[in-house]
Amino acid sequence: MRKILIIGFVWVEPKSSAAGSRMMQLIKLFQQNNYQVYFATTATETSFSNDLELHNIITQKIELNSDTFDGYITELNPDIVLFDRFMVEEQFGWRVSKNCPNALKILDTEDLHCLRKTRQEAFKKKITYNIAYLKTADITKREIASIYRCDVSLIISTYEMKLLEEEFNIDTRILYYMPFLLNKLSNKEIQNLPKFEERQHFMTIGNFLHEPNYNMALYLKEIIWPLIRKQLPKAVLHVYGAYTSQKVQQLHNSKAGFLVKGRAESVTEVMQQARVCLAPIRFGAGIKGKFTDAMQNGLPNVTTTIGAEGMQNGFKWGGYIEDNPELFTQRAVALYIQENSWKVAQQNGFKLLNSVYDKEMYSNDFTALIAMLQEKLERHRDQNFIGSMLQHHALQSTKYLSKWIAAKNK
Repeated sequence: MRKILIIGFVWVEPKSSAAGSRMMQLIKLFQQNNYQVYFATTATETSFSNDLELHNIITQKIELNSDTFDGYITELNPDIVLFDRFMVEEQFGWRVSKNCPNALKILDTEDLHCLRKTRQEAFKKKITYNIAYLKTADITKREIASIYRCDVSLIISTYEMKLLEEEFNIDTRILYYMPFLLNKLSNKEIQNLPKFEERQHFMTIGNFLHEPNYNMALYLKEIIWPLIRKQLPKAVLHVYGAYTSQKVQQLHNSKAGFLVKGRAESVTEVMQQARVCLAPIRFGAGIKGKFTDAMQNGLPNVTTTIGAEGMQNGFKWGGYIEDNPELFTQRAVALYIQENSWKVAQQNGFKLLNSVYDKEMYSNDFTALIAMLQEKLERHRDQNFIGSMLQHHALQSTKYLSKWIAAKNK
């Protein structure tokens, strides 16, 4: 049986974040193609980590800047190594190249961290964000270098694909667009979802370790929610999210109908109880699992341009997209009280979900790509001179820094 080693940035938590769900989707895809999956990480497990061994995944705790990894990967000798985010490739990529030069190297970007981080930085500095700001950041140079050093990088958003192709002139042969891989909703599943009159209250959701989600909740509390309550004085907003810190809990105000609920044991349950999802995201990157979850559960939403970025692929949104707080409020109230508008938004969500995120649409194509790359790996790498050059320098600089740290630790 062929082997794939996934080097994780964290342990997989599909109930805590979209990144965790995404990782499980990739794991299942490789398992369906007869790969034995190995998962190694330097991270510490939490009580919310998925028990990977129940999914027939062999796990391994590894260390940073330690030669023990060389022995582990040499003995394992995987056919494919998948890096979970560019920081992991920086740490372990040179060791993979040194010990398993024939292994296909895949980078799962999750989202472009440089895009998310620089947008967040510009937002906090209250300066106008532009591409020039992105290109001057150190994190951008690091992430783009990581993309070049890998044989192929999985890009989750159409916006990010276009950005990499047009602004950074990256050869599309080392990029592969792969959004969330979801099962199509059947007509029966759609018909069984709770109807408009069976639902009540607003809701929002997000992992609060992720700064854009905390900022979203704060913006709701301070700006959006007071505007909605003026029009709907009895309205209630349920705020769900993993890792609800004290500063998030302090947003709770039962008199104002702003209820911080914490971690949702069942996203399906809380979304099928709610009538409208609110997600005024002001910075971030990638695509948002909260919206595909909402569409799967027949829950219309109102979000921002950043929130919906790279998710529509030409289809109508499953709700409304507004950046102005007053217009955002109008759309949210209209969805909540107008059944016809709500039904149209819900149907748009179903169509978008089934058209853009159908896993069957990508699985076969991706499987064929992997087979082709493995067969013609040397030629593929010859066509990526910049990657070879960066690999050479990474092997020299990162290698000796890591070896110095390893020696010091001894």
